Amino acid sequence: MDGLTQNTGFNGLLTALVFLPFLFALVILIFARNDNHVRLMAGFGGLVELILSITVFIAYNKGEAGFQLIDRFNSWIPIDTFRVEYFLGVDGLSVPMVLLTGILGMVAILASMGITNRVKQYFIWILILQGAVFGVFTALDFIMFFLFWELELIPMFFLISTWGTGRKDYSAMKFIIFTFLGSAFMLVGILALYISAGTFDMTSLPELVQGGIKLIIPAGAIFGLLFVGFAVKLPVWPLHTWLPDAHTDAPTAVSVLLAGVLLKMGGYGMIRVTASIMPDVMSDLAWLLVAAGVINVLYGAVVTVRQTDLKRLVAFSSISHMGYVLIGLSAIASKGTDAAAVGLTGASMQMFTHGTITGLMFLTVGMIYDRTHTRYIPDLGGLSNRMPIIGVAFLIAGLASLGLPGTSGFAAEILVFLGAFPVWAWPTALAVFGVVITAGYILWMTQRTLFGDMNNRWEKLTDASKLELIPIVMLVAAILVFGIYPAFLTDLFKMSVEPIVTAVNSSPEILSR
Repeated sequence: MDGLTQNTGFNGLLTALVFLPFLFALVILIFARNDNHVRLMAGFGGLVELILSITVFIAYNKGEAGFQLIDRFNSWIPIDTFRVEYFLGVDGLSVPMVLLTGILGMVAILASMGITNRVKQYFIWILILQGAVFGVFTALDFIMFFLFWELELIPMFFLISTWGTGRKDYSAMKFIIFTFLGSAFMLVGILALYISAGTFDMTSLPELVQGGIKLIIPAGAIFGLLFVGFAVKLPVWPLHTWLPDAHTDAPTAVSVLLAGVLLKMGGYGMIRVTASIMPDVMSDLAWLLVAAGVINVLYGAVVTVRQTDLKRLVAFSSISHMGYVLIGLSAIASKGTDAAAVGLTGASMQMFTHGTITGLMFLTVGMIYDRTHTRYIPDLGGLSNRMPIIGVAFLIAGLASLGLPGTSGFAAEILVFLGAFPVWAWPTALAVFGVVITAGYILWMTQRTLFGDMNNRWEKLTDASKLELIPIVMLVAAILVFGIYPAFLTDLFKMSVEPIVTAVNSSPEILSR
């Protein structure tokens, strides 16, 4: 890939970022003597990770393209015919994802301070989950990438099945089955690339594949194998059915992480792997991307309108909003124009902004449920009278979700539409109609929940505590700062997708190989 920094040394910052959560989990396991010690240690670990993620974001040289802050050992697993490298690095695509994971990890830990059941095990799994996600966003060796990708399944399973509600065992098992099947397809694609190119190096594979190496199976087949794994995680219809169940039955903090960062692993994989390594294949199959994106947007929005459970409503809205990522990616079919770069930038921006927006929505829904012990919308109403801070935060998240100008949601969606419309005019117009439906269910939800006559049973409700106010402020600030000045992120994303656009415009046709 153009602009790759050829540093094979050891910076150490990314290694600390990825593995300190595991160290904090081990410290809690060995030294924590009571629940308060666990909470204190977990909170300190989350704060350290937040500081490290901000440090990575600041340390990344925005004026220099390519991978930076590299930690690399060429002979991590030195087998003659199967060499796996220890290879971490970040570029303009992964740096914002690292920042997002740091923010939402701290939010999740703060939102979990009320956990009373198996507190030590709970926070250990939260920290392991955060470390695994950091690993996905920084790994540049395909085997390391896959190991971290699979590792996050273990804590997610236990967090949902042990601390969830409702049909928690069913939802946890459904999540595992869907993602394991997707990962199996992805592993076959990874091995096919390795056998063809002789390397797991994700930074050299784009040049090798686009340079004309002989692939062991057709490029379209490899693309499909990889794409299925990422499509399950995003998720793409009809591979989406695990998501509403997992969200509905997961504890609040787990829903924040699931919607905020785990879904983004799917979109990140599509850009980092499929678009970067085989941009021509993605360009030729862009009509499938836009079709799937429009289905996601409209299907997700229509089904969301029918929901009466707050968490299930937000879960289905996530399916709709992830459709915009696919629509932005479909702009890659615009060869020789700026539309492809705009669309890919918008898709990347949508991943970040959806993480903060939906993270705030799940956080506030959890606070409402903790106080009312119900998520059934018809039973709510007038809550803003008793919970003005939570109500304002919930309203900001809703308005950002429908794309109100001045919020980060608007910046992401307008870039997606501007990139995709020159290539796919009618499909993009249909997707824009999805914004209208989104406005309908968001306004309906907030009116029925926050405003109107208040049920007498809610007269003694309390507003957000000082501790709960911290994650609210963090996420509201992210939504407004990146909405008012999106260039903080868009400049980074644009820099990372430019090599993909260049490759589409200049590389030979590889779909038939």
